[in-house]
Amino acid sequence: MTRKTVRIAMNGVTGRMGYRQHLVRSILALREQGGLDLGDGTVLWPEPILVGRREHALKALAERHGLEHVSTDLDAVLADETVDIYFDSQVTSAREEALKKAIAAGKHIYTEKPTATGLDGALDLARLANEAGIKHGVVQDKLFLPGLLKLKRLIDGGFFGRILSVRGEFGYWVFEGDWQAAQRPSWNYRAEDGGGIVVDMFPHWEYVLHELFGRVKSVQAIATTHIPQRWDENGKPYDATADDAAYGIFELEGGAIAQINSSWAVRVNRDELVEFQVDGTEGSAVAGLRNCRVQHRSATPKPVWNPDIPATEVFRDQWQEIPDNAEFDNGFKAQWELFLKHVYADAPYHWDLLAGARGVQLAELGLMSSAEGRRIDVPEIQP
Repeated sequence: MTRKTVRIAMNGVTGRMGYRQHLVRSILALREQGGLDLGDGTVLWPEPILVGRREHALKALAERHGLEHVSTDLDAVLADETVDIYFDSQVTSAREEALKKAIAAGKHIYTEKPTATGLDGALDLARLANEAGIKHGVVQDKLFLPGLLKLKRLIDGGFFGRILSVRGEFGYWVFEGDWQAAQRPSWNYRAEDGGGIVVDMFPHWEYVLHELFGRVKSVQAIATTHIPQRWDENGKPYDATADDAAYGIFELEGGAIAQINSSWAVRVNRDELVEFQVDGTEGSAVAGLRNCRVQHRSATPKPVWNPDIPATEVFRDQWQEIPDNAEFDNGFKAQWELFLKHVYADAPYHWDLLAGARGVQLAELGLMSSAEGRRIDVPEIQP
């Protein structure tokens, strides 16, 4: 075996997602398993360079995990010819400029979403990357969740017949921060800092719907701020200027209708933090992060509406659990592996900056729909 060191500039790893999912559970997990075997006698060994603004935080992370390289100078890191890949999990407002610098420096790009604050910027990134001849990918982690992988298995096997509708529920109560600390950073609730649940979650819903059920043809949404005041990390009150809940209806290519509620102001009364119910002519399924339950046409009960007597059926017990039938790795790590194989073994990969632009487009049009109170068509983005 030949070990090839891959130097990856990781910008934004002091944040919750960048640290937990991308550094610890993806890159460091690859190192713990001995690297990534390409199957041709080569093993990739990822060597992260931790990049950010707070040097003390970067050094603390490096010391905790036995890493050597940290930097607060992004330009210097990008000028280093030994750096192959640039990864970005910064706040959205800082991402577009950094990605442009990395593209200009000839680095391969792997980035969190949304890729830019607007569609024009997202399309420009895709154009620049293609012109530069680099390889680029956008994190679309929910496609790799065990629950959605099981759902994809059902779709591919024709379980549903003709799919009629998709209903999604996502979110949980994020504490305001006054009497109990919030579990999300305060910038998420300030529009001026790139916050808002629409720009955060609609890019996710775009790729989930697009990949599993069909392209989104139209959107009608209501975005609102249910909690107008919150308290920041220092205990100071601030005005929440970004939407913390969004209620969307999406018309899909092929005729199915999707309804997805997203909220940071909802208390959970479901089995998982996100659940999708898919109903088809031949069967239905409810999929979450890990689990998936089904009810086939042949096993569908025949309830009758009668409000005068108590329900005699336990409806949840009438569904069948789908077995794992496979080992499911961390979804972020699984996509990192695919991207690294794309860069170094030319393996196929289609979750690129153009796919990321579709997510930005849906968020932009969703906000427009909410502001104007109307359904808006979603034009197809051409390569």
